[in-house]
Amino acid sequence: MRKGYITVFLSLSLTLILSLVLTVIEGARISAIRMKFECVTDIGMNSVLAEYHRELLKQYDLLFVDTSYGTGAPSVENTQEHLRNYMQKNMQGQKTSIFHSTRDFLNMQVGTTELIEYSIASDDSGNVLKRQVSDYMADYPAEGLISKITANSEQVSSSRMDSRDIAGERNKYQRKIEEIGLPQKEVEEGVYEDVPLNNPADIANATRSIGVLNLVMGDTSGISNVKVDLKNYISRRTLMMGSGMCSDAVRVSGEPNDILFLIYLFDKCGYYGEVKEDSLLQYQIEYIIGGKDTDWQNLEQTAKKLLHIREVSNIIYILSDTSKIAEAEAMALGLTAVTMTPALAEPVKYTILFAWAYVESLQDVKSLLNGGRVPIYKTAADWKTGINSIKNVKGSLSDSDSGRGLNYKEYLEILLFLTPEHDRTFRAMDIMEMDIRKTPGNSAFRLDGCFDTFKAHMSITSGFGYSYEMERLYGFY
Repeated sequence: MRKGYITVFLSLSLTLILSLVLTVIEGARISAIRMKFECVTDIGMNSVLAEYHRELLKQYDLLFVDTSYGTGAPSVENTQEHLRNYMQKNMQGQKTSIFHSTRDFLNMQVGTTELIEYSIASDDSGNVLKRQVSDYMADYPAEGLISKITANSEQVSSSRMDSRDIAGERNKYQRKIEEIGLPQKEVEEGVYEDVPLNNPADIANATRSIGVLNLVMGDTSGISNVKVDLKNYISRRTLMMGSGMCSDAVRVSGEPNDILFLIYLFDKCGYYGEVKEDSLLQYQIEYIIGGKDTDWQNLEQTAKKLLHIREVSNIIYILSDTSKIAEAEAMALGLTAVTMTPALAEPVKYTILFAWAYVESLQDVKSLLNGGRVPIYKTAADWKTGINSIKNVKGSLSDSDSGRGLNYKEYLEILLFLTPEHDRTFRAMDIMEMDIRKTPGNSAFRLDGCFDTFKAHMSITSGFGYSYEMERLYGFY
Protein backbone atom coordinates (compact mmCIF):
# COMPACT_ATOMS: atom_id res chain seq x y z
CA MET A 1 0.00 0.00 0.00
CA ARG A 2 2.86 2.49 0.78
CA LYS A 3 4.37 1.89 -2.65
CA GLY A 4 1.07 2.90 -4.22
CA TYR A 5 0.94 6.12 -2.24
CA ILE A 6 4.48 6.97 -3.28
CA THR A 7 3.63 6.39 -6.96
CA VAL A 8 0.59 8.68 -6.79
CA PHE A 9 2.64 11.31 -4.93
CA LEU A 10 5.44 11.18 -7.52
CA SER A 11 2.92 11.39 -10.36
CA LEU A 12 1.34 14.48 -8.87
CA SER A 13 4.75 16.01 -8.14
CA LEU A 14 6.06 15.31 -11.64
CA THR A 15 2.95 16.95 -13.11
CA LEU A 16 3.61 20.09 -11.12
CA ILE A 17 7.33 20.04 -11.91
CA LEU A 18 6.70 19.45 -15.60
CA SER A 19 4.21 22.35 -15.68
CA LEU A 20 6.78 24.56 -14.02
CA VAL A 21 9.51 23.47 -16.46
CA LEU A 22 7.27 24.02 -19.47
CA THR A 23 6.22 27.41 -18.13
CA VAL A 24 9.88 28.40 -17.68
CA ILE A 25 10.70 27.12 -21.16
CA GLU A 26 7.80 29.11 -22.66
CA GLY A 27 8.85 32.18 -20.70
CA ALA A 28 12.36 31.71 -22.04
CA ARG A 29 10.95 31.43 -25.56
CA ILE A 30 9.00 34.70 -25.15
CA SER A 31 12.05 36.49 -23.75
CA ALA A 32 14.24 35.08 -26.50
CA ILE A 33 11.78 36.19 -29.18
CA ARG A 34 11.74 39.72 -27.76
CA MET A 35 15.50 39.83 -27.38
CA LYS A 36 16.10 38.48 -30.87
CA PHE A 37 13.60 41.00 -32.27
CA GLU A 38 15.61 43.78 -30.62
CA CYS A 39 18.88 42.38 -31.93
CA VAL A 40 17.83 41.86 -35.53
CA THR A 41 16.20 45.30 -35.55
CA ASP A 42 19.45 46.93 -34.46
CA ILE A 43 21.44 44.87 -36.96
CA GLY A 44 18.97 45.58 -39.77
CA MET A 45 18.80 49.34 -39.23
CA ASN A 46 22.57 49.61 -38.83
CA SER A 47 22.96 47.60 -42.02
CA VAL A 48 20.71 50.07 -43.85
CA LEU A 49 22.91 52.96 -42.67
CA ALA A 50 26.02 51.00 -43.68
CA GLU A 51 24.84 51.41 -47.29
CA TYR A 52 25.68 55.14 -47.20
CA HIS A 53 26.69 56.68 -50.50
CA ARG A 54 30.47 56.23 -50.82
CA GLU A 55 31.10 58.92 -53.44
CA LEU A 56 29.13 61.53 -51.52
CA LEU A 57 31.26 60.82 -48.48
CA LYS A 58 34.47 60.85 -50.51
CA GLN A 59 33.85 64.17 -52.25
CA TYR A 60 31.73 66.08 -49.74
CA ASP A 61 32.15 64.30 -46.37
CA LEU A 62 28.40 63.76 -46.09
CA LEU A 63 26.69 60.59 -44.90
CA PHE A 64 23.44 59.84 -46.72
CA VAL A 65 21.75 56.65 -47.89
CA ASP A 66 20.66 56.69 -51.53
CA THR A 67 17.21 55.10 -51.73
CA SER A 68 17.70 54.38 -55.43
CA TYR A 69 20.74 52.17 -54.67
CA GLY A 70 22.32 53.21 -57.96
CA THR A 71 19.23 52.65 -60.09
CA GLY A 72 18.26 56.30 -60.54
CA ALA A 73 14.75 55.62 -59.18
CA PRO A 74 14.78 56.65 -55.51
CA SER A 75 12.01 55.28 -53.29
CA VAL A 76 11.69 54.53 -49.58
CA GLU A 77 10.07 51.23 -50.58
CA ASN A 78 13.54 50.13 -51.73
CA THR A 79 14.94 50.85 -48.28
CA GLN A 80 12.02 49.11 -46.59
CA GLU A 81 12.78 45.99 -48.62
CA HIS A 82 16.48 46.20 -47.74
CA LEU A 83 15.59 46.48 -44.06
CA ARG A 84 13.21 43.54 -44.29
CA ASN A 85 15.85 41.36 -45.97
CA TYR A 86 18.50 42.18 -43.39
CA MET A 87 16.11 41.40 -40.54
CA GLN A 88 14.84 38.17 -42.08
CA LYS A 89 18.32 36.81 -42.76
CA ASN A 90 19.43 37.52 -39.21
CA MET A 91 16.28 35.95 -37.79
CA GLN A 92 16.78 32.72 -39.68
CA GLY A 93 20.48 32.46 -39.03
CA GLN A 94 22.46 29.66 -40.66
CA LYS A 95 21.72 26.06 -39.76
CA THR A 96 24.61 23.69 -39.44
CA SER A 97 24.51 20.33 -41.19
CA ILE A 98 24.06 18.29 -37.97
CA PHE A 99 21.05 20.35 -36.86
CA HIS A 100 19.46 21.00 -40.20
CA SER A 101 16.38 18.91 -39.38
CA THR A 102 15.74 20.35 -35.91
CA ARG A 103 12.78 22.59 -35.25
CA ASP A 104 13.43 26.30 -34.73
CA PHE A 105 12.87 27.09 -31.04
CA LEU A 106 11.61 30.60 -31.90
CA ASN A 107 10.24 30.17 -35.45
CA MET A 108 10.22 33.94 -36.15
CA GLN A 109 9.23 35.73 -39.34
CA VAL A 110 9.35 39.42 -40.27
CA GLY A 111 5.88 40.88 -40.59
CA THR A 112 6.11 44.49 -41.77
CA THR A 113 8.95 46.98 -42.17
CA GLU A 114 7.79 50.54 -42.80
CA LEU A 115 9.73 53.80 -42.81
CA ILE A 116 7.35 56.18 -41.06
CA GLU A 117 9.77 59.13 -40.86
CA TYR A 118 12.88 59.95 -42.88
CA SER A 119 14.91 63.13 -43.32
CA ILE A 120 15.65 63.76 -47.00
CA ALA A 121 18.70 65.91 -47.80
CA SER A 122 16.57 68.64 -49.41
CA ASP A 123 13.91 68.77 -46.67
CA ASP A 124 13.31 72.05 -44.81
CA SER A 125 14.82 74.06 -47.67
CA GLY A 126 17.99 72.00 -47.54
CA ASN A 127 18.50 72.36 -43.78
CA VAL A 128 18.83 68.59 -43.41
CA LEU A 129 21.97 68.67 -45.56
CA LYS A 130 23.20 71.88 -43.91
CA ARG A 131 22.79 70.33 -40.46
CA GLN A 132 25.23 67.61 -41.47
CA VAL A 133 27.60 70.21 -42.90
CA SER A 134 27.55 72.13 -39.61
CA ASP A 135 28.24 68.90 -37.74
CA TYR A 136 31.17 68.14 -40.07
CA MET A 137 32.52 71.69 -39.68
CA ALA A 138 32.16 71.71 -35.88
CA ASP A 139 35.90 71.22 -35.33
CA TYR A 140 36.94 73.60 -38.11
CA PRO A 141 38.80 76.67 -36.73
CA ALA A 142 36.28 79.06 -38.26
CA GLU A 143 35.84 81.79 -35.63
CA GLY A 144 38.22 84.28 -37.26
CA LEU A 145 36.93 83.52 -40.75
CA ILE A 146 33.31 83.93 -39.65
CA SER A 147 34.11 87.33 -38.12
CA LYS A 148 35.95 88.46 -41.25
CA ILE A 149 33.19 87.41 -43.68
CA THR A 150 30.50 88.97 -41.50
CA ALA A 151 32.42 92.23 -41.12
CA ASN A 152 33.21 92.53 -44.84
CA SER A 153 29.63 91.75 -45.83
CA GLU A 154 28.32 94.26 -43.31
CA GLN A 155 30.51 96.98 -44.82
CA VAL A 156 29.09 96.25 -48.27
CA SER A 157 25.44 95.98 -47.20
CA SER A 158 25.52 98.96 -44.80
CA SER A 159 26.59 101.24 -47.68
CA ARG A 160 24.05 99.54 -50.00
CA MET A 161 26.82 98.64 -52.42
CA ASP A 162 24.84 95.57 -53.43
CA SER A 163 21.46 97.29 -53.82
CA ARG A 164 21.96 101.00 -54.55
CA ASP A 165 20.42 102.06 -57.88
CA ILE A 166 23.58 103.50 -59.37
CA ALA A 167 22.16 103.32 -62.91
CA GLY A 168 19.13 105.35 -61.84
CA GLU A 169 21.35 108.02 -60.33
CA ARG A 170 23.48 108.18 -63.46
CA ASN A 171 20.45 108.42 -65.74
CA LYS A 172 19.01 111.24 -63.63
CA TYR A 173 21.81 113.54 -64.78
CA GLN A 174 21.46 112.37 -68.37
CA ARG A 175 17.77 113.29 -68.27
CA LYS A 176 18.65 116.75 -66.97
CA ILE A 177 20.90 117.25 -70.00
CA GLU A 178 18.04 116.20 -72.26
CA GLU A 179 15.57 118.49 -70.49
CA ILE A 180 17.87 121.51 -70.86
CA GLY A 181 18.62 120.55 -74.45
CA LEU A 182 21.44 121.38 -76.82
CA PRO A 183 21.63 124.41 -79.10
CA GLN A 184 20.78 123.83 -82.73
CA LYS A 185 22.38 124.99 -85.91
CA GLU A 186 20.94 125.24 -89.41
CA VAL A 187 22.66 122.76 -91.68
CA GLU A 188 20.58 123.73 -94.70
CA GLU A 189 17.62 125.90 -95.24
CA GLY A 190 14.91 124.92 -92.80
CA VAL A 191 16.87 121.94 -91.42
CA TYR A 192 18.36 122.13 -87.93
CA GLU A 193 20.34 119.66 -85.85
CA ASP A 194 21.78 119.63 -82.32
CA VAL A 195 25.27 120.99 -81.77
CA PRO A 196 27.17 117.91 -80.47
CA LEU A 197 28.28 118.09 -76.85
CA ASN A 198 30.99 115.46 -77.36
CA ASN A 199 30.69 114.36 -73.74
CA PRO A 200 33.34 111.62 -73.19
CA ALA A 201 31.05 110.09 -70.56
CA ASP A 202 28.88 108.94 -73.45
CA ILE A 203 31.85 107.02 -74.85
CA ALA A 204 32.39 105.26 -71.53
CA ASN A 205 28.71 104.44 -71.05
CA ALA A 206 28.49 102.98 -74.56
CA THR A 207 30.84 100.20 -73.49
CA ARG A 208 28.39 98.90 -70.89
CA SER A 209 26.70 96.72 -73.51
CA ILE A 210 29.95 94.99 -74.47
CA GLY A 211 30.09 92.80 -71.35
CA VAL A 212 32.39 93.02 -68.36
CA LEU A 213 34.60 90.07 -69.28
CA ASN A 214 35.18 91.37 -72.80
CA LEU A 215 36.29 94.68 -71.31
CA VAL A 216 38.55 93.52 -68.50
CA MET A 217 40.17 90.48 -70.13
CA GLY A 218 42.60 90.80 -72.98
CA ASP A 219 42.16 87.17 -74.06
CA THR A 220 38.91 85.38 -73.24
CA SER A 221 39.80 82.11 -74.97
CA GLY A 222 40.86 80.55 -71.68
CA ILE A 223 37.44 80.99 -70.07
CA SER A 224 35.49 77.75 -69.75
CA ASN A 225 32.38 77.34 -71.91
CA VAL A 226 30.97 74.24 -70.17
CA LYS A 227 27.17 74.15 -70.43
CA VAL A 228 24.75 72.12 -68.30
CA ASP A 229 21.05 71.34 -68.57
CA LEU A 230 19.77 72.76 -65.28
CA LYS A 231 16.30 71.23 -65.50
CA ASN A 232 17.87 67.88 -64.58
CA TYR A 233 19.13 69.15 -61.21
CA ILE A 234 17.63 69.54 -57.79
CA SER A 235 17.03 73.31 -57.90
CA ARG A 236 14.79 73.00 -60.99
CA ARG A 237 12.88 69.70 -60.65
CA THR A 238 9.99 68.41 -58.55
CA LEU A 239 11.44 66.94 -55.37
CA MET A 240 10.89 63.78 -53.41
CA MET A 241 9.84 64.89 -49.91
CA GLY A 242 10.56 63.41 -46.51
CA SER A 243 9.35 64.21 -43.01
CA GLY A 244 11.72 67.11 -42.39
CA MET A 245 14.69 67.58 -40.13
CA CYS A 246 14.96 65.13 -37.25
CA SER A 247 14.62 66.90 -33.88
CA ASP A 248 16.88 64.34 -32.18
CA ALA A 249 19.63 65.03 -34.73
CA VAL A 250 19.32 68.77 -34.11
CA ARG A 251 19.44 68.22 -30.36
CA VAL A 252 22.66 66.24 -30.67
CA SER A 253 24.53 68.16 -33.40
CA GLY A 254 22.86 71.58 -33.27
CA GLU A 255 21.05 73.81 -35.76
CA PRO A 256 22.48 74.34 -39.27
CA ASN A 257 24.80 77.35 -39.52
CA ASP A 258 24.75 79.44 -42.72
CA ILE A 259 28.24 80.90 -42.30
CA LEU A 260 29.74 77.46 -41.68
CA PHE A 261 27.94 76.26 -44.79
CA LEU A 262 29.48 79.13 -46.77
CA ILE A 263 32.98 78.25 -45.51
CA TYR A 264 32.31 74.59 -46.32
CA LEU A 265 31.43 75.51 -49.92
CA PHE A 266 34.78 77.21 -50.42
CA ASP A 267 36.46 74.12 -48.97
CA LYS A 268 34.67 71.77 -51.37
CA CYS A 269 33.99 73.83 -54.52
CA GLY A 270 36.13 75.46 -57.17
CA TYR A 271 36.05 78.99 -58.57
CA TYR A 272 37.85 81.09 -61.17
CA GLY A 273 41.57 80.76 -60.50
CA GLU A 274 41.07 77.74 -58.20
CA VAL A 275 39.30 75.11 -60.26
CA LYS A 276 38.30 71.85 -58.57
CA GLU A 277 39.76 68.76 -60.19
CA ASP A 278 37.27 66.56 -62.08
CA SER A 279 34.37 69.01 -61.61
CA LEU A 280 31.70 69.47 -64.27
CA LEU A 281 31.33 73.24 -64.02
CA GLN A 282 34.71 74.91 -63.62
CA TYR A 283 33.42 77.96 -61.77
CA GLN A 284 31.25 76.35 -59.11
CA ILE A 285 31.11 79.22 -56.59
CA GLU A 286 30.25 81.58 -59.44
CA TYR A 287 27.40 79.20 -60.40
CA ILE A 288 26.03 79.35 -56.86
CA ILE A 289 26.12 83.15 -57.09
CA GLY A 290 24.87 83.50 -60.68
CA GLY A 291 22.72 80.43 -61.30
CA LYS A 292 23.29 80.37 -65.09
CA ASP A 293 23.81 77.27 -67.22
CA THR A 294 27.32 78.02 -68.55
CA ASP A 295 30.64 78.82 -66.92
CA TRP A 296 30.98 81.94 -69.07
CA GLN A 297 27.61 83.33 -67.98
CA ASN A 298 28.27 82.60 -64.33
CA LEU A 299 31.63 84.33 -64.42
CA GLU A 300 30.05 87.24 -66.31
CA GLN A 301 27.25 87.50 -63.74
CA THR A 302 29.76 87.45 -60.90
CA ALA A 303 31.86 90.11 -62.63
CA LYS A 304 28.75 92.28 -63.04
CA LYS A 305 27.95 92.00 -59.34
CA LEU A 306 31.56 92.87 -58.48
CA LEU A 307 31.38 95.82 -60.88
CA HIS A 308 28.21 97.09 -59.18
CA ILE A 309 29.76 96.88 -55.71
CA ARG A 310 32.92 98.59 -56.87
CA GLU A 311 30.99 101.27 -58.80
CA VAL A 312 28.96 102.25 -55.73
CA SER A 313 32.10 102.28 -53.58
CA ASN A 314 33.98 104.39 -56.12
CA ILE A 315 31.09 106.84 -56.47
CA ILE A 316 31.05 107.25 -52.69
CA TYR A 317 34.75 108.07 -52.80
CA ILE A 318 34.90 110.27 -55.93
CA LEU A 319 32.04 112.48 -54.72
CA SER A 320 34.11 113.18 -51.61
CA ASP A 321 37.36 113.97 -53.45
CA THR A 322 37.43 117.73 -54.17
CA SER A 323 40.37 117.47 -56.58
CA LYS A 324 38.60 114.90 -58.78
CA ILE A 325 35.39 116.92 -58.67
CA ALA A 326 37.40 119.96 -59.79
CA GLU A 327 38.86 117.98 -62.72
CA ALA A 328 35.40 116.88 -63.81
CA GLU A 329 34.06 120.40 -63.45
CA ALA A 330 36.86 121.83 -65.60
CA MET A 331 36.18 119.25 -68.33
CA ALA A 332 32.43 119.98 -68.18
CA LEU A 333 32.96 123.72 -68.41
CA GLY A 334 35.20 123.24 -71.44
CA LEU A 335 32.56 121.13 -73.19
CA THR A 336 29.66 123.48 -72.44
CA ALA A 337 31.68 126.56 -73.39
CA VAL A 338 32.00 125.22 -76.91
CA THR A 339 28.25 124.76 -77.17
CA MET A 340 27.57 127.98 -75.22
CA THR A 341 25.22 126.18 -72.80
CA PRO A 342 26.53 126.96 -69.29
CA ALA A 343 23.39 125.48 -67.74
CA LEU A 344 24.60 122.03 -68.82
CA ALA A 345 27.88 122.27 -66.87
CA GLU A 346 26.52 120.85 -63.63
CA PRO A 347 24.78 117.71 -64.98
CA VAL A 348 27.66 117.08 -67.42
CA LYS A 349 30.11 117.24 -64.51
CA TYR A 350 28.21 114.47 -62.73
CA THR A 351 27.97 112.28 -65.83
CA ILE A 352 31.77 112.56 -66.09
CA LEU A 353 32.20 111.63 -62.41
CA PHE A 354 29.91 108.60 -62.79
CA ALA A 355 31.73 107.52 -65.97
CA TRP A 356 35.08 107.90 -64.22
CA ALA A 357 33.91 105.79 -61.29
CA TYR A 358 32.69 103.17 -63.80
CA VAL A 359 36.09 102.95 -65.51
CA GLU A 360 37.82 102.74 -62.13
CA SER A 361 35.46 99.90 -61.23
CA LEU A 362 36.37 98.02 -64.40
CA GLN A 363 40.00 98.45 -63.37
CA ASP A 364 39.12 96.95 -59.95
CA VAL A 365 37.42 93.91 -61.51
CA LYS A 366 40.39 93.39 -63.82
CA SER A 367 42.78 93.51 -60.85
CA LEU A 368 40.68 91.02 -58.89
CA LEU A 369 40.45 88.52 -61.75
CA ASN A 370 44.22 88.81 -62.21
CA GLY A 371 44.81 87.86 -58.59
CA GLY A 372 45.17 91.36 -57.17
CA ARG A 373 43.57 93.10 -54.20
CA VAL A 374 41.09 95.97 -53.96
CA PRO A 375 39.97 97.65 -50.71
CA ILE A 376 36.24 97.99 -50.05
CA TYR A 377 36.68 101.71 -49.40
CA LYS A 378 39.37 103.56 -51.34
CA THR A 379 41.68 106.45 -50.57
CA ALA A 380 43.40 108.76 -53.06
CA ALA A 381 46.42 106.43 -53.04
CA ASP A 382 44.25 103.50 -54.19
CA TRP A 383 42.75 105.28 -57.22
CA LYS A 384 44.26 103.97 -60.46
CA THR A 385 42.63 105.72 -63.44
CA GLY A 386 42.80 109.27 -64.72
CA ILE A 387 39.92 111.39 -65.99
CA ASN A 388 40.94 110.83 -69.62
CA SER A 389 40.40 107.08 -69.20
CA ILE A 390 36.71 107.65 -69.96
CA LYS A 391 37.68 108.47 -73.55
CA ASN A 392 39.35 105.08 -74.11
CA VAL A 393 37.90 102.64 -71.61
CA LYS A 394 39.45 99.32 -72.57
CA GLY A 395 42.79 100.83 -73.55
CA SER A 396 43.14 102.59 -70.22
CA LEU A 397 42.84 99.43 -68.09
CA SER A 398 46.16 98.12 -66.78
CA ASP A 399 47.44 95.19 -64.75
CA SER A 400 48.27 97.43 -61.78
CA ASP A 401 47.35 96.30 -58.28
CA SER A 402 46.99 98.38 -55.12
CA GLY A 403 48.51 95.62 -53.03
CA ARG A 404 46.01 96.06 -50.22
CA GLY A 405 42.39 95.16 -49.57
CA LEU A 406 40.44 92.02 -50.44
CA ASN A 407 41.26 89.48 -53.12
CA TYR A 408 38.86 87.77 -55.53
CA LYS A 409 38.02 84.93 -53.14
CA GLU A 410 37.18 87.36 -50.35
CA TYR A 411 34.85 89.30 -52.64
CA LEU A 412 33.26 85.96 -53.64
CA GLU A 413 32.66 85.29 -49.94
CA ILE A 414 30.75 88.56 -49.73
CA LEU A 415 28.73 87.82 -52.86
CA LEU A 416 27.94 84.32 -51.62
CA PHE A 417 26.91 85.70 -48.22
CA LEU A 418 24.56 88.16 -49.96
CA THR A 419 23.06 85.48 -52.24
CA PRO A 420 19.53 84.51 -51.05
CA GLU A 421 19.75 81.51 -48.71
CA HIS A 422 17.44 79.25 -50.73
CA ASP A 423 19.33 79.90 -53.98
CA ARG A 424 22.69 79.36 -52.28
CA THR A 425 21.63 76.05 -50.72
CA PHE A 426 19.96 74.46 -53.74
CA ARG A 427 22.55 75.62 -56.27
CA ALA A 428 25.19 74.10 -53.99
CA MET A 429 23.25 70.83 -54.11
CA ASP A 430 23.14 71.15 -57.92
CA ILE A 431 26.96 71.25 -57.86
CA MET A 432 27.06 68.12 -55.69
CA GLU A 433 24.78 66.24 -58.06
CA MET A 434 26.81 67.36 -61.08
CA ASP A 435 30.06 66.04 -59.65
CA ILE A 436 28.63 62.81 -58.22
CA ARG A 437 27.01 62.00 -61.57
CA LYS A 438 30.42 62.08 -63.24
CA THR A 439 31.51 59.02 -61.22
CA PRO A 440 30.87 55.40 -62.30
CA GLY A 441 27.42 54.04 -61.47
CA ASN A 442 25.99 57.41 -60.40
CA SER A 443 24.78 58.94 -63.67
CA ALA A 444 21.27 59.52 -62.29
CA PHE A 445 22.18 60.40 -58.69
CA ARG A 446 19.63 62.56 -56.85
CA LEU A 447 20.16 64.23 -53.50
CA ASP A 448 16.41 64.37 -52.90
CA GLY A 449 16.50 60.56 -52.93
CA CYS A 450 18.94 60.44 -49.98
CA PHE A 451 18.17 60.37 -46.25
CA ASP A 452 20.35 60.61 -43.16
CA THR A 453 17.92 59.66 -40.35
CA PHE A 454 14.93 57.35 -40.40
CA LYS A 455 12.32 55.95 -38.04
CA ALA A 456 10.99 52.49 -38.88
CA HIS A 457 7.97 50.55 -37.66
CA MET A 458 8.56 46.79 -37.65
CA SER A 459 6.55 43.74 -36.65
CA ILE A 460 7.36 40.06 -36.29
CA THR A 461 5.37 36.89 -35.81
CA SER A 462 6.28 33.55 -34.32
CA GLY A 463 5.02 30.12 -35.26
CA PHE A 464 4.17 29.66 -31.57
CA GLY A 465 1.46 32.33 -31.73
CA TYR A 466 3.33 35.44 -30.62
CA SER A 467 3.62 38.76 -32.42
CA TYR A 468 5.37 41.98 -31.50
CA GLU A 469 5.79 45.49 -32.92
CA MET A 470 8.55 48.06 -32.48
CA GLU A 471 9.58 51.57 -33.61
CA ARG A 472 13.20 52.68 -33.75
CA LEU A 473 14.97 55.86 -34.86
CA TYR A 474 18.44 55.61 -36.39
CA GLY A 475 20.61 58.11 -38.25
CA PHE A 476 23.94 59.81 -38.79
CA TYR A 477 24.26 62.14 -35.81
